[in-house]
Amino acid sequence: MIWYPYAQMKTLDAPIKIERADGVHLFASGGHDLIDSVSSWWSVIHGYNHPKINAAITKQLESFAHVMLGGLTHEAVQRLSDKLADMLPGDLDYCFFSDSGSVAVEVALKMALQFNTNRGSKRDTILALEHAYHGDTFKAMEVGDDEDYHFAFGKANEKKRGVVHIPTQTDALEDAFARYGERLTCFIAEPLLQGAGGMRMYDISFLKRARELCDEYDVLLIFDEVATGFGRTGNRFVADLVLPDIEVLGKALTGGYIGHAVTVANKRVWDGFYSDDPTHALMHGPTFMGNALACSAALASIELFENENYIEKIRRIEQISRREFEGFGDERIKEIRIMGGCVCIEVKDESVLDGFRQFAFERGVFSRTFLKYMYTMVPYVISESELVCVFDTMKAWFRR
Repeated sequence: MIWYPYAQMKTLDAPIKIERADGVHLFASGGHDLIDSVSSWWSVIHGYNHPKINAAITKQLESFAHVMLGGLTHEAVQRLSDKLADMLPGDLDYCFFSDSGSVAVEVALKMALQFNTNRGSKRDTILALEHAYHGDTFKAMEVGDDEDYHFAFGKANEKKRGVVHIPTQTDALEDAFARYGERLTCFIAEPLLQGAGGMRMYDISFLKRARELCDEYDVLLIFDEVATGFGRTGNRFVADLVLPDIEVLGKALTGGYIGHAVTVANKRVWDGFYSDDPTHALMHGPTFMGNALACSAALASIELFENENYIEKIRRIEQISRREFEGFGDERIKEIRIMGGCVCIEVKDESVLDGFRQFAFERGVFSRTFLKYMYTMVPYVISESELVCVFDTMKAWFRR
């Protein structure tokens, strides 16, 4: 029996069985052809069954699929580490690989905490955002702030010790540093776009001020770009605009082919662990970190992203999105938000969205609403006609 995610198994609607996929299309049993409007949880940026990524994985498979990084290494992980160091801004050069975004966030937090321990600091507090979502492992949940995902932990979840959550407002940021700055180990944020917390969008000025305050108070700045990295906000990485000390990437890292993630640190963080003292080592090691197939997929994915002008593709998606929703509204809609490759319609009452999945399915679109949010995070290779079809389906729901 499969235990499906984020679902009450007793009342779960039957999942759609996919038989094959190609481009932006999912081909389901019964002859249904669906445009995937959410990129398999925002990861499949090149679409499905891409020949270049297929070929890269096949070539690697001819040699081996995986070897551990404990005492061993291989060309694919070395090339990917070099490529990320070259691609990312500043001195974000030191790559620690893991097998999922949640684990990569755990690694980032562990780095920040141990960085301070290694230098003899007594800091004990983490600053995070309200409505944050950083994954479902325990430390990631602790810095998260969304009871819709973590309500099962009850009062224990309400009384988080050592974590302060603030809204994306500069005065709240400045107040938090004034009150807790000397105790902060790090500030972690989903930059510009908060995904699972409701596709909430905010201004870059907040992050610029955060960088200044982190420098002033000697606090590490962590960007969780698992969802926003590789173009989703319209930028390659938000780190190109404001430089963090630690950058976390996942999802689109492999083009959505294989679960893999990376926590990338700057030289200052790296130097905080580089020591003759064995207790200063980062004692962490996911079994499948640096998986050769995942690294090969990631290298092919990055090559596509860089060589086929993906930022222009994303700009075009945003232009079409704004054009198609210009002047559109409904009394049941609270707000329509658009940024880069993301569109979100937030409704006032989540019951308004009851039945939309089936409605979209019948019109050839796969959509997965959550809570009060109807959204798209389309593959970047989507055509204009396919994108308009998705948006027409969303608008038709309110025009019934």
